[in-house]
Amino acid sequence: MPTFPCISLKTSLVILRLMTAVFFLAHAVVRIVNDTIPQFAEFMGNLGFPAPVIVVWLITLLEIVGGIALMVGRYTRPVVISFMAIVVGGIALIHWRFGWFVGEHGTGGSEYSVCLLLCLLVIAAADKEGIYQKSA
Repeated sequence: MPTFPCISLKTSLVILRLMTAVFFLAHAVVRIVNDTIPQFAEFMGNLGFPAPVIVVWLITLLEIVGGIALMVGRYTRPVVISFMAIVVGGIALIHWRFGWFVGEHGTGGSEYSVCLLLCLLVIAAADKEGIYQKSA
């Protein structure tokens, strides 16, 4: 009888990398599909960002292109660094003021963002160690 989790560390790290990429891709695609870029740009403009529509589109395109790159295992560490910048920016500009919890005990807090940061850190460390290139 196999023991839990029945997959190797390498396989679990690949799954983590793929799903983290999906999270960022989904965030960007939903922003486009639901046409919330103007709202996001207005928010960024109210914070004093210059050319907020361009900034929001750059974030959105970075999440799409970076998500795809992360899925195929290309430019992993540069993508991780840029995604970490987006997440830290989101915490500083949006989530921090709502506290820690995202749901159940609060709304819009930082816990999900911190979890993403930890996922990104593990992905970058695995890439640095060459784990994605080693045989299973």
